[in-house]
Amino acid sequence: MTIQKRGVISLNKAAHDLVDNAETVELLYDRDRRVMALRAADDSSPHAYAVRNGSKRGPGQAIVSATAFTAHYGIDTTATRRWKPFVEDGMLCVDLTTEGTVITGNRTKTRPPIEGEKPVEDIDATASQEDPAGDDTTTDDS
Repeated sequence: MTIQKRGVISLNKAAHDLVDNAETVELLYDRDRRVMALRAADDSSPHAYAVRNGSKRGPGQAIVSATAFTAHYGIDTTATRRWKPFVEDGMLCVDLTTEGTVITGNRTKTRPPIEGEKPVEDIDATASQEDPAGDDTTTDDS
């Protein structure tokens, strides 16, 4: 189970199978244990979230828009993270006390330099001063 930036939850096919390929789920959170859970629900439930197909190529990834849920419970969504879920009392659960694996997409990969392109200078690495602040090497002869 993956919690993406901005609170979108994605399930691979195996995880979606564990909640019987539900089209609607309830999201639950145990504050004491810091465990988040998904439970299959019917769409008449007042707290039901629709499960959307995340792939145009057929069954596979399932998506739940849970931005309000993650914000309400203060679940960290500053980075996309993946957890191995477990089943407890018919619910698909993740233990948020564990860090989770940070996932970076291929959009953040660096590209190889283009031939003839001037490299960008790293100002932090090249910043040097002849007399840096705080380097008091003078002596007081008075």
